Amino acid sequence: MAQEVRGVVAPGKNEAVRLETVLVPDPGPGEAVVQVQACGVCHTDLHYKQGGINDDFPFLLGHEASGVVESVGEGVTDVAPGDFVILNWRAVCGSCRACLRGRPQYCFNTHNARQKMTLKDGTELTPALGIGAFADKTLVAAGQCTKVDPEVAPAVAGLLGCGVMAGIGAAINTGQVGRGDTVAVIGCGGVGDAAVVGARLAGAAKIIAVDIDDRKLETARTMGATHTVNSRSTDPVEAVRELTGGFGADVVIDAVGRPETYRQAFYARDLAGTVVLVGVPTPEMTLELPLLDVFGRGGALKSSWYGDCLPSRDFPMLIDLHQQGRIDLGGFVTETIGIDEVERAFDRMHAGDVLRSVVVL
Repeated sequence: MAQEVRGVVAPGKNEAVRLETVLVPDPGPGEAVVQVQACGVCHTDLHYKQGGINDDFPFLLGHEASGVVESVGEGVTDVAPGDFVILNWRAVCGSCRACLRGRPQYCFNTHNARQKMTLKDGTELTPALGIGAFADKTLVAAGQCTKVDPEVAPAVAGLLGCGVMAGIGAAINTGQVGRGDTVAVIGCGGVGDAAVVGARLAGAAKIIAVDIDDRKLETARTMGATHTVNSRSTDPVEAVRELTGGFGADVVIDAVGRPETYRQAFYARDLAGTVVLVGVPTPEMTLELPLLDVFGRGGALKSSWYGDCLPSRDFPMLIDLHQQGRIDLGGFVTETIGIDEVERAFDRMHAGDVLRSVVVL
């Protein structure tokens, strides 16, 4: 029997979100109902609200979440009621060509719950990234649940569900930052700061944070940046080169996802260096680069999907590192808010006032 819960719904493009009654069905085969405990307010949710992802309104927003499994459907064996889990939006299938080649982090057939959550009038909702966790409970594919140590605070754990994992993974998994490398990170929001943390964890010798907001640059320093560049007043390409002996960084991570910042990343890297795009562009954006420069500078131009993570491997590992005091995931939580404060959180995000607002239920 379907349960009635509260959920934050984006009814149409650029319309204010509304707190609605959402019907969550009992889990079917391969599905799980999760009682959400915390969910971060991620920029991707704002993209959904603005119509920057697609136009499958109304959306049930929220995806960067943790909670407790309430019930599971037929055939579910990896998680059970009572398990504390982080929700992930790339549940690997195990049978596509990437999975069969031993590269499940690139799974081409990730899956979500088959059933739909609805409004009381029967209107089907599109859950953000297949999760929809700005809600008391949500229905997901069981593979989207990754069991972790229940001793960690839910508001901290949930951040690995998207932004923090994307940034750390962009440095470690995609960029393959190594000991002694020089790294530049363009854009110091939640994802960019997580990339700084990842670069520090990997042993980078120099980490250059680039942003237009001095407040964000100061926060990046607390996360491990060794140098900062305000690109509002300074050419970031020249600044990165000056800080790297005139050569450019070994790895440059674009955590903004705009043509301007990508070009900066491209030219701020050393010969044979790596560019990692982890910021999410919008559909209308295009990029033009001289093909001779692409050829002549060598190296690698990479996109990072979810930090190229494998949740079953990476989530427990990062939680362990947090509990050991080797990374401070709690430093990403600027404020905790109620489920009725998401619209205000979007405003604060847009103004650059927060690293992460986290809805606590």
